[in-house]
Amino acid sequence: MSCYQTVWIARHGNRLDFVNPDWFNRAERRYDPPLSEDGFVQAKQLGNRLKKENIGHIFASPFLRTIQTASEVAKILDLPIKLEAGIGEWHNPHWMSERPKIHPRELLEKNYPYIDWNYTSYLVPEYPEMEVIMMKRMANIAQQLVNNYTEDILLVGHGASVIGLTEGLTQESPTFKPSLCCLVKLVKMENKWHIELGGDTSHLSETEQEVRLV
Repeated sequence: MSCYQTVWIARHGNRLDFVNPDWFNRAERRYDPPLSEDGFVQAKQLGNRLKKENIGHIFASPFLRTIQTASEVAKILDLPIKLEAGIGEWHNPHWMSERPKIHPRELLEKNYPYIDWNYTSYLVPEYPEMEVIMMKRMANIAQQLVNNYTEDILLVGHGASVIGLTEGLTQESPTFKPSLCCLVKLVKMENKWHIELGGDTSHLSETEQEVRLV
């Protein structure tokens, strides 16, 4: 079998509202929390794990926690970040009482210089979004990206993104849990995608005891 392409999929690091739940009640953009202090540590460990891989493009969900995670990786790999709303958080009405407000460009430009503002998202999620629609979105964007980018790529998303993107390419339901800052490696061989790593956390010094999506 010959190997044609590798897709890496990562979940963001630990988030501030997981560590400090009261943050949610005070936040202006309560559905767009930043990473926690240990989340930044996890993101750097993810970047160090990937620095020897042959990644040509980084795509990240436009939420702050995924941008921050991708930025730590981008610093190490010296690659730009393409913000792709199609791999963004599941707009689940049970998780969010309204369409999530994310940080606008003017607040991101100064602190995240690796973002490529010339890139335009292929897909933008609707609110509210049922699970079947979210999974279809993930499958569609995964196919779009591998069709348009032939190099190895890294997708930095959320728990739902890790599952949806993996299933969208492999056509199989993943059996692993998408823990914080976990890593998935999908390899295309003879026109079929295979899972080489599923929810791997061996690069992390600390991992969560119970996997939370929200």
